[in-house]
Amino acid sequence: MTMDLTLSAIVVNYNAGHLLRECIDCLLNCPLSIEIIVVDNASLDQSLSSIEDLESVKIIRNSVNTGFATACNIGIAHASADYLLFLNPDCSFIRGTLIDLLKHLKSNRDVGMVGGLLVNPDGTEQAGGRRAVPTPWRSFVRAFGLSRFAQRWPKLFFDFDLHKQPLPPGPIEVEAISGACMLVKQEAIRDVGLWDEGYFLHCEDLDWCMRFRQKGWRILFIPSAQITHASGACGRSRPIFVEWHKHKGMMRFYQKFFRHQYPGILMFLVNFGVWFRFTLIMAQYLFKRLLQRLGWVRA
Repeated sequence: MTMDLTLSAIVVNYNAGHLLRECIDCLLNCPLSIEIIVVDNASLDQSLSSIEDLESVKIIRNSVNTGFATACNIGIAHASADYLLFLNPDCSFIRGTLIDLLKHLKSNRDVGMVGGLLVNPDGTEQAGGRRAVPTPWRSFVRAFGLSRFAQRWPKLFFDFDLHKQPLPPGPIEVEAISGACMLVKQEAIRDVGLWDEGYFLHCEDLDWCMRFRQKGWRILFIPSAQITHASGACGRSRPIFVEWHKHKGMMRFYQKFFRHQYPGILMFLVNFGVWFRFTLIMAQYLFKRLLQRLGWVRA
């Protein structure tokens, strides 16, 4: 390990286009000693060509799309620092952001993971940067629109998307953060284990957060560390593929952590809600495509 190496940044790339170079430039401009590892999941675009001339960037080329979790684990195997940053290629940030995150990760021995304020390109807060775990009951509430009763019965009809709440004045402990930007201790990874490669895309970050907390590691949300995330930029060309794996990941997550805690009828309703939601999304997508082909709406 290089003695002055502060952290290893692992960027999983899949057809991120020009956003990949912008992300890498943010890392290169950061006033920290960073080992940059790009794990490419068999991209079909020219995104890698924009960073091939950068000697300080290590590129690992997968021959097939292994999925996000597997690619992250490949990056971990090549990482040297005590602190690992998992960063989506569609993320960007200002110079002091990683310093802020690292300071809070080091603040206490039992803090194993920190994440910042994810914002959309228009500056609005994005869902996922701070959240509660979507338990089967919470998912049932979301799927059937029962969260509208949260003002009257907040504990019963709680919405797990915390971004709808006011920003806290400082760092707070949360149940989960987004895999788009996670700064994690190697020590915690050795204790908790690697990403679950049974997920291909989506929910693997929730899984890891659950396992971190089960092992006693705290997760902090740092509102002062802002990261702009062009969410979905890497998957826009394959929306059905993305939605399928997103909903499949939801089912794996529920079965893995909650199967023995909830009555069978509730799990059945949750399963129904997940796949009913997928059916509605696909129907809406296909109907829109039909209207586009007929020339009734713009593409």
